[in-house]
Amino acid sequence: MKIGDTVSVVDEDLSGVITSVKGNIVVFKDEYGFTHQYAKEKLVPKSADLYENIKIVRKAEPKKIISKKHQKNHLVLDLHFHNLVKNPNDYDSFERLFIQKEKLLEVLEFCRKNNLKRLEIVHGIGDGVLQRMVRDVLESQVNIDFYNKEILHHQSGAVMVEFH
Repeated sequence: MKIGDTVSVVDEDLSGVITSVKGNIVVFKDEYGFTHQYAKEKLVPKSADLYENIKIVRKAEPKKIISKKHQKNHLVLDLHFHNLVKNPNDYDSFERLFIQKEKLLEVLEFCRKNNLKRLEIVHGIGDGVLQRMVRDVLESQVNIDFYNKEILHHQSGAVMVEFH
């Protein structure tokens, strides 16, 4: 440290220009013209040149951890009747619709219990009876959003459900 250097005091908001050095004691003048005396150990040089030769080390961004449970594809429920029972011809139309509705409610409850985020319900295109039943059941549920999985504004026969 020599006369004319700018210094800053450790642990205080005080800096100034050195006016004299007497052994271990340094005298400096702050921006308001007041003089201060400090030991050399309490002062640090305030110079931008100190940082010119220091290399900047860029650390890699930490990867965001995503649980394995949510990396999986969404659950798909196919409500085509031949996928739900062994002998589809043994049931009349009312029984078929009732079984499909019970299966839908069961899977919705399973998704909630296991904290699944998305469910795709395949109901087919058909004459719309099953489609209306699925829409009615979904409208009666809380904490879900659902929308048709349309392809280019054509009916796809599937509904995507997102749980909150």
